[in-house]
Amino acid sequence: MQPGNHAPSQEELEAWGEQARLIGEQYRALIEDVLPRLVPDTAAESVYADMHDSFRAGAEALNRDPSLLWQTQARLMEDQYQLWQNGLKALSGESVAPLVTPGKGDRRFQDEAWHSDPFYMSIMQQYLLFARRVESLVDSLEGLSDDHRRNLAFYARQLVNAMSPTNFVTTNPEVMRRTLETRGQNLVDGLARLREDLANSVEGLNVTMTDREAFEVGENIAVTPGAVIFENELMQLIQYTPSTEKVFKTPLLVVPPWINKYYVLDLRQENSLVKWLVDQGHSVFLISWRNPGPEQRDLTWADYMQMGPIAAMEAIEQAVGEKSVNLLSYCVGGTLTASTVAYLTSTRRGRKVRSVTYMATLQDFRDPGELGVFLAEPVLRGIEEKLEQDGYLDGRVMAYSFNLLRENDLFWSFYINNYLKGDAPAPFDLLYWNTDGTNLPAGTHGWYLRHLYRENRLVEPGGIELDGVKIDLRKISVPSYFVSTREDHIAKWNSTYYGALLPKGPVTFVLAGSGHIAGIVNPPHKNKYGFWTNEELPDDHEAWLEGAEAHEGSWWPHWQAWMTENGYADPDKLVPARQPGEGQLDILEPAPGRYVKMTIPEVLAPGEAGS
Repeated sequence: MQPGNHAPSQEELEAWGEQARLIGEQYRALIEDVLPRLVPDTAAESVYADMHDSFRAGAEALNRDPSLLWQTQARLMEDQYQLWQNGLKALSGESVAPLVTPGKGDRRFQDEAWHSDPFYMSIMQQYLLFARRVESLVDSLEGLSDDHRRNLAFYARQLVNAMSPTNFVTTNPEVMRRTLETRGQNLVDGLARLREDLANSVEGLNVTMTDREAFEVGENIAVTPGAVIFENELMQLIQYTPSTEKVFKTPLLVVPPWINKYYVLDLRQENSLVKWLVDQGHSVFLISWRNPGPEQRDLTWADYMQMGPIAAMEAIEQAVGEKSVNLLSYCVGGTLTASTVAYLTSTRRGRKVRSVTYMATLQDFRDPGELGVFLAEPVLRGIEEKLEQDGYLDGRVMAYSFNLLRENDLFWSFYINNYLKGDAPAPFDLLYWNTDGTNLPAGTHGWYLRHLYRENRLVEPGGIELDGVKIDLRKISVPSYFVSTREDHIAKWNSTYYGALLPKGPVTFVLAGSGHIAGIVNPPHKNKYGFWTNEELPDDHEAWLEGAEAHEGSWWPHWQAWMTENGYADPDKLVPARQPGEGQLDILEPAPGRYVKMTIPEVLAPGEAGS
């Protein structure tokens, strides 16, 4: 059945009837899949309770100022009247400018029908006007606490974006065209994909973002040559094969986050930070964290420190005979690294570290951004109860939460493509990594959320104690290089900047363009995004930016110059390249090793996967 004026044939009617039957079968099966999942766990219940509390606080604020509600309703009526007037003018043949257009970066309404077809144009404008009135209403509410305002804005945005006409079959022109072209096969395929994704989700819905069959760790991603030379319960240490005849004397240890896997730094050869570092002449070692399960429930932040960076430094000394290292860390791996350097300083072993680099790293958690929604006290207690019950936080829950921070790009766009259009996801290495999740052990993650995110105790002198040692970031004299990203929604630069004000040693702060991933993994040959530098470190991050100098391209060469010009990677003290297995540590297995290949179902006890 195609759009047009002809009457459908008997054959077309029968074909549509069969498709309707298949859609009905998939829908009934979907309902059967969903029903057992309607009872939320303790963590999800706490989020729903916080949502209710936030809307209650908003309603109370609105009751205190009823004129605000009347003004909002009046403006909505004015919007509708103007839309009606414009519609009449358009019907009479006049050219009418839209009342409202999608904001910059809003890619939901790119189809031409939204801007040329009067029906879809009207739907789009009604929705956008409503969305902006809701946003304005929340911003105008008086008497809300900062937490209530942030949480209310977040939850309201989630509901408003869920109601977008792009998310429904009959109000999305692309989906309607596809449905007519395929006689509804797109809906049959989409419902099947939705059921598959539900089966692979825990709380919420983890949409498939890429063709997972297109990638294999160690085959076409994470392929920089190297070998595992050390391992313990928590990590494997990879030593990468040199690509230069001589290397810098001081080894470089990379400490990646354990929320997701390390190979975001080693995706493809053309965008691999690991390969670039090797090619610059560094002896690169990297920690590959284990994907923990219930048996690792009691691992603590101190365990991650001792069995992570400190064990790695001891292994590096055995491998190449060097007692000191340069550290390069990323995200929560950087937070752990700062803790480790402070611990080594307090135990008079700070000279083990010649320099330390923090990429998109929070040390001062004063402004966690919208992540703070999931750290409200009732929500945090729910997470803690779930951690105590299971012994870990399922990595799929964390992935779903992060996706909601950019819901239109990282959730609804895939919802539309996968389930409404019926498209198979395209291969994309970064999105493959993004969905290759890791679990988080209870003993570490609950401590991290409460003591660092919630209470911001890392910036307090002696506020954190590790293995009986009170640490103080202000005592760190190791030269530090901080790089943050301007559009980061996970580690906001206006918080990461204040971490750079803590050490007493020399500090360089660099602000890169783009976001948490693209701004960091930005190879020089692409010449993208740019970065800002400022030799001064004023007390305010905005003052720093006002005095900063803009540069084109990647920050990587700037970091390399900082390393060489300051002698942390001394070009006058090169040594013959070190091969894995040449020192006291034998090769255990080729890189990338076993730990990085552990998927979430493999590390859960029988019966827990997909529960």
